[in-house]
Amino acid sequence: MATNNLAVILRNPANDAEFLLLKQTPPPKFGEEEYDSYVDSDLWDLPSTRLNLLEGETKPGFFIEGANLCLEKVNLRKFDVELGLNQVMEQLGFKISDAGGWRLLKYVEEPEFGPGHPVNTVFVVGKLLAGCQDFQAPCMWMSAESCLNWLQQVKPSTDRIGPLIVVGLINDIAQSAPKMIPETLHFQEYPPGVILVPMQSRTGKPFHTTNLIIFAPEHVSDESKDNRIVAHGDALIVDPGCLREYHDELGKIVAALPKRLVVFLTHHHHDHVDGLSVIQKCNPDATLLAHENTMSRVGKGDWSLGHTSVSGGEDILVGGQRLTVIFAPGHTDGHVALLHVSTHSLIVGDHCVGQGSAVLDITSGGNMAEYFQSTYKFMELSPHVLIPMHGRANLWPKNMLCAYLKYEIYLTVSLNHSFCGSSRTTCYWTSSKCLNVGN
Repeated sequence: MATNNLAVILRNPANDAEFLLLKQTPPPKFGEEEYDSYVDSDLWDLPSTRLNLLEGETKPGFFIEGANLCLEKVNLRKFDVELGLNQVMEQLGFKISDAGGWRLLKYVEEPEFGPGHPVNTVFVVGKLLAGCQDFQAPCMWMSAESCLNWLQQVKPSTDRIGPLIVVGLINDIAQSAPKMIPETLHFQEYPPGVILVPMQSRTGKPFHTTNLIIFAPEHVSDESKDNRIVAHGDALIVDPGCLREYHDELGKIVAALPKRLVVFLTHHHHDHVDGLSVIQKCNPDATLLAHENTMSRVGKGDWSLGHTSVSGGEDILVGGQRLTVIFAPGHTDGHVALLHVSTHSLIVGDHCVGQGSAVLDITSGGNMAEYFQSTYKFMELSPHVLIPMHGRANLWPKNMLCAYLKYEIYLTVSLNHSFCGSSRTTCYWTSSKCLNVGN
């Protein structure tokens, strides 16, 4: 059963093109300078809260225009929308009576990223009454155009725009709805132009999907002659790893993308390459990019054509947008990540997951020391969002990476103490697995 949240687009009484954004509260600090010195930049998004179920029907006298428009998906009369609006307005230092004209904008269902239930969002629009400008929280008025400029002209460590305003408003205004995704699949586009499609795969518990990531810019330009560019394309797919039952849907996606297609592998595990054969069949002219250690483990039944080897530092140009390859060993010895330069989004493969800790594959060169080095490398990049191949995108990248470091170092030290004197074998523990990395 999905959780339902309420997000509020509160219009400016003096300028209807502007709405109120609230500075989001970051995760708690660790209480250790080593980790607390890494700070994510400020994140601004729509004020929101969780919707609670009512014991009965909607309270009499409270009305939201258009509430019946989403009855097929959710019955808002079963939720305490009035309480939710009060909670949101209190975040801003207002009362619900300080605004009016409440109407339903849309209801957005989140894809099933797992391992928990999806978090769906009810977007409601209202207008602040004239004279109500005394904010009690860090807020600012922004227009959709200003938000879009922030999202498309990103610099490291600058303020960021969150996903609610993008999914709720900006993607519609930008008319960027992907046309290549079959109706049977749910997707999320955040940041704009970065499309995540969780597809069922042979991944490990608690997850059941691998995120297929797609870049397909409508504006195609800039044939740069930079020597670091290893591939040019009009579209890019990252880690096609879906189950055979979903190969038809993957084939429809590939068929709808431009023929000049680039395919990028973060590593070789089945849940990241099981759909390669579909791409090879649908578009044999596609360019495959992967580390040489990855390609040595990809079977001929998955990909029997040529490939371009990458080792980190290379650039890919997709429709004029630049992505940089980051060598990130640790999970495997051929693991690579990808930085989307214009949005400063970091696709981290299986270095991190949406929930839980990482697992290192020692049979494929997984190594804890290299994992630590890759983690620090990611933090130095100051990404605006971290995109794993399993689970949701993470909006607090440095905090998440520091949590991984703290957890893995703690367990490594604990286990080394446990084994000290009884064995010359050094073990590293991640999530639920003891990894023997040599005598």
